[in-house]
Amino acid sequence: MPADRLPSFHEVLARKTRPPVDLFMFYLFLQREHAEDVLDFWLDVQQHENLCRAYFRDMRKSGRSIKEDWPQYWDYARSRGSIYGNVVGVQSGKRSTASTANFNDTEKAAFATGSRSASPRPVTPNPFDPQQAAPEEVQQRSTTPFSFRRVSAMNKRASRAPTVIPRDAAITRMDLITSAERIYARYLMPGTDKEIYLPSTLRIHSFPLSSRELPRPTSPDYDVESSALAQVPDMFHVQKEYVFRTMEQDAFPRFLRAKAFANLTSVSAFVRLCLGLFCLWAALSTAFSLIFLDVQPKSKRFFLFIPFALAALFLISYQYELDPILIFFGQSETTPFRLIRIREPYVRKLLLGRALWVSLMIVVAFTVLTIIFWAVPGHHL
Repeated sequence: MPADRLPSFHEVLARKTRPPVDLFMFYLFLQREHAEDVLDFWLDVQQHENLCRAYFRDMRKSGRSIKEDWPQYWDYARSRGSIYGNVVGVQSGKRSTASTANFNDTEKAAFATGSRSASPRPVTPNPFDPQQAAPEEVQQRSTTPFSFRRVSAMNKRASRAPTVIPRDAAITRMDLITSAERIYARYLMPGTDKEIYLPSTLRIHSFPLSSRELPRPTSPDYDVESSALAQVPDMFHVQKEYVFRTMEQDAFPRFLRAKAFANLTSVSAFVRLCLGLFCLWAALSTAFSLIFLDVQPKSKRFFLFIPFALAALFLISYQYELDPILIFFGQSETTPFRLIRIREPYVRKLLLGRALWVSLMIVVAFTVLTIIFWAVPGHHL
């Protein structure tokens, strides 16, 4: 990453940045906002797409023709486009992701905060079944082709499915189905613990495939299943783009403000607020006691700079969520009271400049307060 600017969201996701603006810190930031599921979804879809890309590359290296080996996918990619066009050799236009560009503010806010819709969600047509009714004709979620037993089985299979499929053997289409089923069952199936928010036009309410077997030509649902299998490589790409844009436009700027311009968590800052108010109370109580008891010599009042300095340090650190002492030691908080070394040069430079400014404010604040209470004449009650 260039040393003269803050990192982009692409660079953070690509693991090209270092603490405190790396992917691990971004995950912790989302975790505090209870929105880490959206990043998990993006990372899992990225892994799924890498798996599919490796499958196509292995197929080409083996000398097999994708057009002959998987004609359903070839036809799908030719007619509708695919993100793997360069890999599989499909000469078609790039897959359109225009539907991810125009999101309203409500959808962005709901997604970025990891909220779940409390009201019943409108059911959209099954994207794998052209015979399914239009949305306004569908009244109940029970129209999904899954029975309760099959949904439960899918949950169990998805929980056992590995996040990363090892490359100790050739990747098969069954591996692709397993990967896609895991993502659907974990993030998109209604009622799951990690279900993410998506607008109605991007929701997927059914997955008519099983990781136990490939579609069989003798099956009555073979046409639907084979068509669904052809869509598996590109199945979650539009949703992934939506997730990327919403994080980039909402959560990521707040993450940079929290980590590139500050180094405290909200809990740690609140603790400093409590300590600062206590130190300020102790300083004022001591100062007024010295004044009204007219303690001599008057130079003893100079020791008031200690509680006033602590009060200024804690209160100003709370205001800016930045502890200058930690910055001078090159430290930033990951979780409350746990530290990590600042390794990104440009962020270190920014934080050092802000730490110097905050330190100046602290020195001015406790110096002025100390001088004021030193100069007040004593009066013995």
